[in-house]
Formats: sequence, C-alpha cells, structure tokens
Amino acid sequence: MAWFQMITTLFLLAAMMLGESNAQLSASFYAKTCPNVSSVVRSVLQQAQQNDIWIFPKIVRLHFHDCFVNGCDASLLLNGTDSEKTAPPNLSTEGYDVIDDIKTALEKACPGVVSCADILALAAQVSVSLGGGPTWKVPLGRRDGLTAHRDGIGGIPSAHDSLANIAARFKSVGLDSTDLVALSGVHTFGRAQCAAFMDRLYNFNNVSGKIDPTLNATYAKELQQRCPKGGDATSLIDLDEQTSLSFDNKYFLNLQNRRGLLQSDQELFSTNGAETAAVVNRFARSQSQFFASFGKAMIKMGNINPLTGGNGEIRLDCRKIN
Repeated sequence: MAWFQMITTLFLLAAMMLGESNAQLSASFYAKTCPNVSSVVRSVLQQAQQNDIWIFPKIVRLHFHDCFVNGCDASLLLNGTDSEKTAPPNLSTEGYDVIDDIKTALEKACPGVVSCADILALAAQVSVSLGGGPTWKVPLGRRDGLTAHRDGIGGIPSAHDSLANIAARFKSVGLDSTDLVALSGVHTFGRAQCAAFMDRLYNFNNVSGKIDPTLNATYAKELQQRCPKGGDATSLIDLDEQTSLSFDNKYFLNLQNRRGLLQSDQELFSTNGAETAAVVNRFARSQSQFFASFGKAMIKMGNINPLTGGNGEIRLDCRKIN
C-alpha cells in the first residue's frame, strides 16, 4: 500500500508539472487582468487604418510569419543582428510600428499583462474582422520568446514553392489541406511585390520567355504591363484585382479563372489531382463556409508551439527582451 501511495503521488506530481508546462490557451485569459484588451487593439488598428489603408493584411501577415518559425512566440518582432525580420522573406513585412502602438496602449491600460505574441494573434483577428471578414474567439495566454530563430525562416512557405512543398510545411505544424486553402484565402486582400511572381511572366521553370501555363493569358499580359521585364521588382500589385481592400471569397473565384497572382495560390486549384481544388470550389461557392474554415484554421495556427505558464516572458517592449 505504501509503495502504491508513493507511486500515485509521484504520478500526480508529474501530471501537475506536465499540465503546467502545457497550459491551455483560453479566450477568457485576460477577463480579469485586462478585460478591455480587444477593444484597445481594435481602437489602435482603426486609427492606424486612417494612415495606411493596407495595414490590415500587413498585420495578419506578421502573425502568420511569426507562427511558422518556431511557433507563435513573437520572435519575429525582436530586433538584433540575428533577427528574423531582416532575413528573406521577412524583408517585405510591415506593420511593426502599429504593433508597438498597440503594446504602448495596453501597457497604459494594464501594465505588464498582455504578451506581444497575444497582441499579434488578437491584432490579426481584429484586422480580418475590420476588413469585412469573420470573427472568432482568439485563444490567449501566450508568452513571448526570449530569442529570435533566424535559422528557422525556411519554414515560411514561399510564393514560388510547389503545392507539395507547401502542403508538407503545413502538415509539419499540424495544418491540413483545408487549413492550407483557408489560410491562403487571406490573399483576398493585400498586395505583393512584382518580384514574387515575375518568373511566372518571363522565366517560368527557368525557361527564358516562358509564361506559366496555369496563368490566364489576358491576365499575364496585364501583369507584364504593370511589372515590365527589368522594371522595378518592388512595385506592388493587388493580390485580388477586384476587392483588394476587402476580406471576402473573391480570391477563390480568381483561382477558378486562372487569375491567381502568386504561383503558390494558383497551384491550389490548377495542380492535377490536388485535393485542394475541391476545397477552392467549395469556398468559391460559399463565403460563409470559407469564413468558418478560416476562423478555425487561424485558431489552429495560433496554437503552434505557444509558450505558456512559466516559459518565456511578457515583454515590456515587443522589439527586445526584458
């Protein structure tokens, strides 16, 4: 009996320690410590949008790029010689100053309480909602990482990747094909540099003069005029030519018409035998189904290796550790 009681006690202690190290995120995490956190985030973003009409897709991109490198720990926000933000493909990420503004406002409202990782997750949700998209309850309680992970940048999917490679990267972090298509749907708003797709116009598969055959011919000519060979590769083109400032399901209609701007987008529909094509068709038919799946996928993405409990810290400045 004594041995049994000892073993039981050790088991319970181990279970408690495991539970503490794997604390679950909760939508009500700040209910008592910072009850107005969402309204503060919303207010700052609404003001930011007055100065930058593209801020919403920029903020969502920050959250995405953070989570795909060692999990959602705000490591992307850190400055320094080994920072993630100074390495491709993060050189074109923007919106850091707005995250700083949100942090400043929250430090005034509830000092030392809300992590930068949670700010990214909340700001992404609010940005999608303000852009006309769905809303969802964001699980909260993340803590901020203590170091950048520049060596993990390769985990971020590229616009030039094949569908197989992108699907593998998503699978490695627990996201399935429906999540892949839903999260790719964020390209229903925002812009991309010419450099992200010029190979489709002039040098597809490294063949000089070849145009990506999955690209609508008329659309290809339009893009060649806006992104001429030898021109400014940093020029910005709307990801969704119809409603680039609104979060809707037009992106999927574009893919059906072979007018997806990025190769990684068009391959969701045009790759032979790809199970993602059926998901594209479903979302093209039903915006409500896209919205529901997008919210679920964002929650799953936000759950990639978060730091909780006694791990990490609550940064006072999102750009540096305490």
